Amino acid sequence: MRKIKNIYQLLLVSISLILMASCSNTKSNEEKEYVEVKNNSNDITLNSNCPPGFQLNENNECVARNLYDQYVYDTYENRGVGGLKSGLPKIREGFSPQQIDLGRYLFFDPALSGDGSVSCASCHDPNQGFSDGKALGTGIHNAKMKRSSPTLWNVGYLKSLFWDARAGSLEQQMLGPLYSEEEMGNTEEQLFETLNGIETYRELFAKAFPNRDYNDSIQLHEVYTSIAAFETSLISLNSKYDQYAHGYHEALNENEIKGLNIFRSFVARCAECHTPPLFTNQQVAVIGTPEQDGLPLDPGAEITFNDPSRRAGFKVPTLRNIEKTAPYMHSGKFKTLREAVEFYTKGRGHAVPEGEDLFIHWHIWEPNLTDTELDRLVDFLKTLTDESFKPRIPKVLPSELKTKQNNS
Repeated sequence: MRKIKNIYQLLLVSISLILMASCSNTKSNEEKEYVEVKNNSNDITLNSNCPPGFQLNENNECVARNLYDQYVYDTYENRGVGGLKSGLPKIREGFSPQQIDLGRYLFFDPALSGDGSVSCASCHDPNQGFSDGKALGTGIHNAKMKRSSPTLWNVGYLKSLFWDARAGSLEQQMLGPLYSEEEMGNTEEQLFETLNGIETYRELFAKAFPNRDYNDSIQLHEVYTSIAAFETSLISLNSKYDQYAHGYHEALNENEIKGLNIFRSFVARCAECHTPPLFTNQQVAVIGTPEQDGLPLDPGAEITFNDPSRRAGFKVPTLRNIEKTAPYMHSGKFKTLREAVEFYTKGRGHAVPEGEDLFIHWHIWEPNLTDTELDRLVDFLKTLTDESFKPRIPKVLPSELKTKQNNS
Protein backbone atom coordinates (compact mmCIF):
# COMPACT_ATOMS: atom_id res chain seq x y z
CA MET A 1 0.00 0.00 0.00
CA ARG A 2 2.85 2.40 0.86
CA LYS A 3 4.46 1.63 -2.50
CA ILE A 4 1.25 2.54 -4.31
CA LYS A 5 1.03 5.79 -2.34
CA ASN A 6 4.63 6.68 -3.24
CA ILE A 7 3.95 6.03 -6.92
CA TYR A 8 0.86 8.23 -6.71
CA GLN A 9 2.80 11.07 -5.11
CA LEU A 10 5.57 10.83 -7.69
CA LEU A 11 2.95 10.89 -10.46
CA LEU A 12 1.39 14.00 -8.92
CA VAL A 13 4.69 15.87 -8.95
CA SER A 14 5.48 14.71 -12.49
CA ILE A 15 2.13 15.98 -13.72
CA SER A 16 2.70 19.30 -11.94
CA LEU A 17 6.04 19.77 -13.68
CA ILE A 18 4.43 19.09 -17.05
CA LEU A 19 1.65 21.58 -16.31
CA MET A 20 4.08 24.30 -15.21
CA ALA A 21 6.21 23.83 -18.30
CA SER A 22 3.18 23.83 -20.60
CA CYS A 23 2.14 27.25 -19.30
CA SER A 24 4.86 28.81 -21.41
CA ASN A 25 2.93 27.93 -24.61
CA THR A 26 6.24 27.37 -26.41
CA LYS A 27 6.60 25.12 -29.43
CA SER A 28 9.78 23.30 -30.30
CA ASN A 29 10.50 25.28 -33.45
CA GLU A 30 9.80 28.58 -31.69
CA GLU A 31 11.97 27.56 -28.76
CA LYS A 32 14.89 27.10 -31.13
CA GLU A 33 14.31 30.65 -32.32
CA TYR A 34 14.42 31.83 -28.70
CA VAL A 35 17.92 30.38 -28.25
CA GLU A 36 19.09 33.32 -30.33
CA VAL A 37 21.53 31.91 -32.83
CA LYS A 38 22.16 35.44 -34.09
CA ASN A 39 25.18 37.22 -35.44
CA ASN A 40 24.10 40.85 -35.15
CA SER A 41 21.39 43.06 -33.69
CA ASN A 42 19.44 43.15 -36.96
CA ASP A 43 18.54 39.49 -36.42
CA ILE A 44 16.84 40.09 -33.05
CA THR A 45 13.16 39.25 -32.84
CA LEU A 46 10.90 39.29 -29.78
CA ASN A 47 9.48 36.06 -28.46
CA SER A 48 5.71 35.68 -28.91
CA ASN A 49 5.40 33.06 -26.19
CA CYS A 50 5.12 33.58 -22.45
CA PRO A 51 8.01 32.48 -20.21
CA PRO A 52 7.65 29.19 -18.29
CA GLY A 53 5.19 29.50 -15.43
CA PHE A 54 2.91 31.83 -17.39
CA GLN A 55 0.02 31.22 -19.75
CA LEU A 56 -0.94 33.38 -22.70
CA ASN A 57 -4.53 34.62 -22.67
CA GLU A 58 -6.70 35.92 -25.49
CA ASN A 59 -5.50 39.49 -24.89
CA ASN A 60 -1.83 38.56 -25.50
CA GLU A 61 -1.13 38.82 -21.78
CA CYS A 62 1.00 36.44 -19.72
CA VAL A 63 -0.84 35.20 -16.64
CA ALA A 64 0.97 33.33 -13.86
CA ARG A 65 0.04 29.68 -13.32
CA ASN A 66 1.43 27.40 -10.60
CA LEU A 67 0.28 24.77 -8.13
CA TYR A 68 0.06 27.30 -5.30
CA ASP A 69 -3.00 28.75 -7.04
CA GLN A 70 -5.09 25.97 -5.50
CA TYR A 71 -4.36 27.24 -1.99
CA VAL A 72 -5.72 30.76 -2.47
CA TYR A 73 -9.13 31.14 -0.89
CA ASP A 74 -11.81 33.80 -1.05
CA THR A 75 -10.89 35.50 2.20
CA TYR A 76 -7.57 36.19 3.84
CA GLU A 77 -8.82 34.68 7.11
CA ASN A 78 -9.14 31.28 5.48
CA ARG A 79 -5.71 31.13 3.92
CA GLY A 80 -3.58 30.02 6.83
CA VAL A 81 -0.07 31.31 7.38
CA GLY A 82 3.20 29.45 6.99
CA GLY A 83 1.92 25.96 6.34
CA LEU A 84 2.82 23.77 3.39
CA LYS A 85 -0.51 24.60 1.73
CA SER A 86 -0.30 28.40 2.05
CA GLY A 87 -1.17 30.49 -0.97
CA LEU A 88 0.88 33.18 -2.67
CA PRO A 89 0.06 36.90 -2.70
CA LYS A 90 -1.02 38.49 -5.96
CA ILE A 91 1.71 38.78 -8.57
CA ARG A 92 2.28 41.56 -11.10
CA GLU A 93 1.13 40.04 -14.37
CA GLY A 94 -0.61 40.91 -17.62
CA PHE A 95 2.44 41.96 -19.61
CA SER A 96 2.74 40.75 -23.19
CA PRO A 97 5.39 38.19 -24.23
CA GLN A 98 7.00 40.86 -26.38
CA GLN A 99 7.28 43.32 -23.48
CA ILE A 100 8.81 40.64 -21.27
CA ASP A 101 11.37 39.67 -23.91
CA LEU A 102 12.21 43.30 -24.66
CA GLY A 103 12.77 43.77 -20.93
CA ARG A 104 15.21 40.87 -21.02
CA TYR A 105 17.37 42.65 -23.59
CA LEU A 106 17.22 45.92 -21.65
CA PHE A 107 18.08 44.18 -18.38
CA PHE A 108 21.34 42.82 -19.78
CA ASP A 109 22.30 45.84 -21.89
CA PRO A 110 25.11 48.13 -20.58
CA ALA A 111 23.76 50.84 -22.89
CA LEU A 112 21.41 51.76 -20.04
CA SER A 113 24.34 53.04 -17.98
CA GLY A 114 26.00 56.40 -18.33
CA ASP A 115 29.18 55.08 -19.93
CA GLY A 116 28.01 51.75 -21.36
CA SER A 117 29.91 49.72 -18.77
CA VAL A 118 27.27 48.26 -16.43
CA SER A 119 23.78 46.83 -16.74
CA CYS A 120 21.05 45.69 -14.37
CA ALA A 121 22.60 42.23 -14.65
CA SER A 122 25.93 43.51 -13.33
CA CYS A 123 24.47 43.50 -9.82
CA HIS A 124 21.70 40.98 -10.48
CA ASP A 125 23.46 38.16 -12.31
CA PRO A 126 21.30 35.08 -13.07
CA ASN A 127 24.41 32.94 -12.65
CA GLN A 128 24.75 34.18 -9.07
CA GLY A 129 21.17 33.88 -7.91
CA PHE A 130 20.31 37.28 -9.42
CA SER A 131 22.72 38.82 -6.93
CA ASP A 132 26.44 39.48 -7.50
CA GLY A 133 28.38 37.39 -4.98
CA LYS A 134 29.77 40.50 -3.28
CA ALA A 135 29.32 41.74 0.27
CA LEU A 136 28.54 45.22 -1.03
CA GLY A 137 27.42 45.99 -4.55
CA THR A 138 29.67 47.68 -7.12
CA GLY A 139 28.44 50.39 -9.46
CA ILE A 140 29.81 52.48 -12.30
CA HIS A 141 33.56 53.24 -12.13
CA ASN A 142 33.78 50.50 -9.44
CA ALA A 143 31.94 52.69 -6.92
CA LYS A 144 31.23 50.75 -3.72
CA MET A 145 27.59 50.54 -2.64
CA LYS A 146 26.40 50.74 0.98
CA ARG A 147 24.44 47.46 0.88
CA SER A 148 24.44 44.04 -0.74
CA SER A 149 22.48 43.33 -3.93
CA PRO A 150 19.26 41.41 -3.15
CA THR A 151 18.02 38.61 -5.36
CA LEU A 152 15.28 39.27 -7.91
CA TRP A 153 13.72 35.81 -7.84
CA ASN A 154 9.93 36.10 -7.31
CA VAL A 155 10.23 39.89 -7.14
CA GLY A 156 6.87 40.22 -8.91
CA TYR A 157 5.16 39.14 -5.69
CA LEU A 158 6.78 41.79 -3.51
CA LYS A 159 4.93 44.85 -2.23
CA SER A 160 8.00 46.96 -1.53
CA LEU A 161 11.55 47.00 -2.86
CA PHE A 162 15.07 47.84 -1.65
CA TRP A 163 16.43 46.70 1.70
CA ASP A 164 14.84 49.72 3.35
CA ALA A 165 11.44 49.25 1.59
CA ARG A 166 11.55 52.72 0.05
CA ALA A 167 10.06 51.76 -3.35
CA GLY A 168 6.48 50.64 -3.83
CA SER A 169 6.77 49.27 -7.37
CA LEU A 170 9.34 47.79 -9.73
CA GLU A 171 9.13 50.89 -11.90
CA GLN A 172 9.84 53.14 -8.93
CA GLN A 173 12.67 50.89 -7.78
CA MET A 174 14.59 50.92 -11.05
CA LEU A 175 14.76 54.72 -11.09
CA GLY A 176 17.17 54.49 -8.16
CA PRO A 177 20.01 52.55 -9.79
CA LEU A 178 19.44 53.95 -13.29
CA TYR A 179 19.96 57.55 -12.25
CA SER A 180 22.26 57.12 -9.28
CA GLU A 181 25.71 58.61 -9.91
CA GLU A 182 27.26 55.68 -8.03
CA GLU A 183 25.26 52.84 -9.60
CA MET A 184 24.49 53.18 -13.33
CA GLY A 185 25.29 56.87 -13.66
CA ASN A 186 22.71 57.78 -16.29
CA THR A 187 20.22 60.62 -16.73
CA GLU A 188 16.74 60.61 -18.20
CA GLU A 189 17.88 62.76 -21.11
CA GLN A 190 20.84 60.56 -21.96
CA LEU A 191 18.87 57.32 -21.66
CA PHE A 192 16.18 58.73 -23.97
CA GLU A 193 18.75 59.78 -26.56
CA THR A 194 20.74 56.54 -26.33
CA LEU A 195 17.83 54.17 -26.88
CA ASN A 196 16.22 56.28 -29.60
CA GLY A 197 19.57 56.35 -31.37
CA ILE A 198 19.58 52.54 -31.71
CA GLU A 199 17.44 51.52 -34.68
CA THR A 200 16.95 47.96 -33.47
CA TYR A 201 15.52 49.17 -30.18
CA ARG A 202 13.13 51.52 -32.01
CA GLU A 203 11.81 48.56 -34.00
CA LEU A 204 11.52 46.30 -30.94
CA PHE A 205 9.69 48.93 -28.87
CA ALA A 206 7.24 49.50 -31.71
CA LYS A 207 6.45 45.76 -31.70
CA ALA A 208 6.21 45.53 -27.90
CA PHE A 209 3.92 48.58 -27.72
CA PRO A 210 1.79 48.23 -30.87
CA ASN A 211 -0.94 50.67 -29.77
CA ARG A 212 1.18 53.68 -30.69
CA ASP A 213 2.47 54.92 -34.02
CA TYR A 214 5.31 52.74 -35.29
CA ASN A 215 7.57 55.74 -35.85
CA ASP A 216 7.01 57.32 -32.44
CA SER A 217 10.03 57.83 -30.19
CA ILE A 218 10.74 55.36 -27.41
CA GLN A 219 9.30 56.73 -24.18
CA LEU A 220 10.96 56.20 -20.82
CA HIS A 221 7.81 54.78 -19.25
CA GLU A 222 7.96 52.05 -21.92
CA VAL A 223 11.51 51.26 -20.82
CA TYR A 224 10.41 50.97 -17.19
CA THR A 225 7.39 48.84 -18.11
CA SER A 226 9.52 46.43 -20.16
CA ILE A 227 12.14 45.91 -17.46
CA ALA A 228 9.41 45.42 -14.86
CA ALA A 229 7.73 42.89 -17.17
CA PHE A 230 10.93 40.86 -17.41
CA GLU A 231 11.57 41.00 -13.67
CA THR A 232 8.08 39.69 -12.87
CA SER A 233 8.82 36.63 -15.02
CA LEU A 234 11.62 35.48 -12.67
CA ILE A 235 9.74 32.66 -10.95
CA SER A 236 11.26 30.10 -8.60
CA LEU A 237 8.58 27.79 -7.18
CA ASN A 238 9.69 24.27 -8.11
CA SER A 239 12.37 23.42 -5.56
CA LYS A 240 12.68 20.18 -3.63
CA TYR A 241 10.72 21.90 -0.88
CA ASP A 242 7.87 22.73 -3.28
CA GLN A 243 7.67 19.14 -4.47
CA TYR A 244 7.47 18.07 -0.83
CA ALA A 245 4.80 20.68 -0.11
CA HIS A 246 2.70 19.48 -3.03
CA GLY A 247 2.64 15.89 -1.81
CA TYR A 248 5.83 14.12 -2.89
CA HIS A 249 7.30 13.45 0.55
CA GLU A 250 10.33 11.58 -0.80
CA ALA A 251 11.56 14.87 -2.28
CA LEU A 252 13.30 15.67 1.03
CA ASN A 253 15.65 13.36 2.88
CA GLU A 254 15.62 12.76 6.63
CA ASN A 255 18.04 15.57 7.52
CA GLU A 256 16.17 18.07 5.32
CA ILE A 257 12.85 17.19 6.96
CA LYS A 258 14.43 17.64 10.38
CA GLY A 259 15.63 21.04 9.22
CA LEU A 260 12.13 21.94 8.01
CA ASN A 261 10.68 20.99 11.39
CA ILE A 262 13.24 23.16 13.18
CA PHE A 263 12.55 26.00 10.74
CA ARG A 264 8.81 25.87 11.52
CA SER A 265 9.18 25.25 15.26
CA PHE A 266 8.21 27.69 18.03
CA VAL A 267 11.81 27.45 19.24
CA ALA A 268 13.62 28.62 16.12
CA ARG A 269 10.61 30.62 14.82
CA CYS A 270 12.19 31.09 11.37
CA ALA A 271 8.88 30.66 9.51
CA GLU A 272 7.21 33.49 11.41
CA CYS A 273 9.23 36.03 9.39
CA HIS A 274 10.38 33.86 6.47
CA THR A 275 6.85 32.69 5.79
CA PRO A 276 6.26 30.05 3.08
CA PRO A 277 5.76 29.89 0.19
CA LEU A 278 7.62 33.14 -0.59
CA PHE A 279 9.72 32.65 2.56
CA THR A 280 9.27 36.29 3.52
CA ASN A 281 6.42 38.05 5.28
CA GLN A 282 7.43 41.23 3.38
CA GLN A 283 7.74 43.22 6.60
CA VAL A 284 10.53 45.39 7.96
CA ALA A 285 12.28 43.91 11.00
CA VAL A 286 14.99 45.20 13.32
CA ILE A 287 17.18 42.21 14.16
CA GLY A 288 20.51 43.86 14.99
CA THR A 289 22.73 42.36 12.28
CA PRO A 290 26.30 43.71 12.21
CA GLU A 291 27.84 45.97 9.57
CA GLN A 292 31.07 45.36 7.72
CA ASP A 293 34.10 46.10 9.90
CA GLY A 294 34.73 49.81 10.24
CA LEU A 295 31.37 50.94 8.84
CA PRO A 296 28.82 52.89 10.91
CA LEU A 297 25.36 51.55 11.70
CA ASP A 298 23.07 51.67 8.67
CA PRO A 299 19.82 53.42 9.74
CA GLY A 300 17.84 51.43 7.17
CA ALA A 301 14.06 51.85 7.26
CA GLU A 302 14.27 54.62 9.84
CA ILE A 303 14.92 56.98 6.93
CA THR A 304 12.16 55.53 4.74
CA PHE A 305 9.44 55.86 7.37
CA ASN A 306 10.92 58.71 9.44
CA ASP A 307 10.45 56.43 12.42
CA PRO A 308 13.18 55.95 15.07
CA SER A 309 11.63 52.61 16.09
CA ARG A 310 12.67 51.25 12.68
CA ARG A 311 16.30 52.29 13.04
CA ALA A 312 18.51 49.56 11.54
CA GLY A 313 15.37 47.85 10.26
CA PHE A 314 15.42 46.07 6.92
CA LYS A 315 13.01 44.10 4.79
CA VAL A 316 12.84 40.41 5.59
CA PRO A 317 14.46 38.89 2.48
CA THR A 318 13.17 35.86 0.65
CA LEU A 319 15.06 32.63 1.27
CA ARG A 320 14.39 31.29 -2.22
CA ASN A 321 17.69 30.25 -3.87
CA ILE A 322 19.44 31.41 -0.71
CA GLU A 323 22.41 29.07 -1.20
CA LYS A 324 23.18 30.93 -4.46
CA THR A 325 23.26 34.44 -3.00
CA ALA A 326 26.08 34.55 -0.45
CA PRO A 327 27.25 36.62 1.35
CA TYR A 328 24.24 37.35 3.54
CA MET A 329 22.33 40.19 5.25
CA HIS A 330 22.03 43.81 4.06
CA SER A 331 25.71 44.29 4.88
CA GLY A 332 26.95 41.05 3.35
CA LYS A 333 28.61 40.36 6.68
CA PHE A 334 28.12 36.58 6.78
CA LYS A 335 29.99 34.59 4.17
CA THR A 336 28.13 31.30 4.64
CA LEU A 337 24.64 30.08 5.44
CA ARG A 338 26.02 28.45 8.57
CA GLU A 339 27.29 31.81 9.84
CA ALA A 340 23.95 33.44 9.00
CA VAL A 341 21.78 30.94 10.91
CA GLU A 342 24.20 30.92 13.85
CA PHE A 343 23.68 34.66 14.29
CA TYR A 344 20.12 34.00 15.49
CA THR A 345 21.19 31.77 18.34
CA LYS A 346 23.97 33.95 19.80
CA GLY A 347 21.68 36.12 21.88
CA ARG A 348 19.21 38.93 21.36
CA GLY A 349 20.99 42.14 20.32
CA HIS A 350 24.47 40.69 20.75
CA ALA A 351 25.83 42.50 17.66
CA VAL A 352 24.26 45.91 18.31
CA PRO A 353 26.95 48.61 18.53
CA GLU A 354 27.60 50.24 21.88
CA GLY A 355 25.48 53.34 22.39
CA GLU A 356 22.65 52.14 20.11
CA ASP A 357 19.29 51.32 21.70
CA LEU A 358 17.43 49.46 18.94
CA PHE A 359 13.87 48.17 19.03
CA ILE A 360 14.80 44.55 18.32
CA HIS A 361 11.96 42.51 16.79
CA TRP A 362 10.17 40.40 19.38
CA HIS A 363 10.77 37.22 17.36
CA ILE A 364 14.50 37.59 17.97
CA TRP A 365 15.39 35.78 21.19
CA GLU A 366 17.77 33.05 22.37
CA PRO A 367 16.66 29.67 20.96
CA ASN A 368 19.95 28.01 21.99
CA LEU A 369 20.00 25.73 18.96
CA THR A 370 22.68 23.05 18.95
CA ASP A 371 25.34 22.75 16.27
CA THR A 372 23.47 19.76 14.86
CA GLU A 373 20.22 21.73 14.68
CA LEU A 374 21.98 24.58 12.91
CA ASP A 375 23.41 22.10 10.41
CA ARG A 376 19.93 20.71 9.77
CA LEU A 377 18.60 24.23 9.18
CA VAL A 378 21.25 24.74 6.52
CA ASP A 379 20.30 21.40 4.96
CA PHE A 380 16.71 22.58 4.69
CA LEU A 381 17.55 26.02 3.33
CA LYS A 382 19.36 24.38 0.42
CA THR A 383 16.12 22.62 -0.57
CA LEU A 384 14.73 26.05 -1.56
CA THR A 385 16.99 26.17 -4.62
CA ASP A 386 15.22 26.17 -7.99
CA GLU A 387 16.64 27.79 -11.10
CA SER A 388 14.70 25.72 -13.62
CA PHE A 389 13.11 28.88 -15.10
CA LYS A 390 16.34 30.84 -15.29
CA PRO A 391 16.10 33.09 -18.38
CA ARG A 392 18.55 32.92 -21.24
CA ILE A 393 21.24 35.55 -21.39
CA PRO A 394 21.13 37.33 -24.79
CA LYS A 395 24.07 36.47 -27.00
CA VAL A 396 23.58 39.66 -29.00
CA LEU A 397 22.15 42.94 -27.73
CA PRO A 398 20.38 45.65 -29.75
CA SER A 399 23.20 48.04 -28.77
CA GLU A 400 25.77 45.42 -29.87
CA LEU A 401 27.60 45.94 -26.57
CA LYS A 402 28.73 42.87 -24.65
CA THR A 403 26.90 41.59 -21.59
CA LYS A 404 28.91 41.06 -18.44
CA GLN A 405 28.10 37.36 -18.66
CA ASN A 406 29.29 37.00 -22.30
CA ASN A 407 32.37 39.10 -21.61
CA SER A 408 33.69 36.91 -18.80
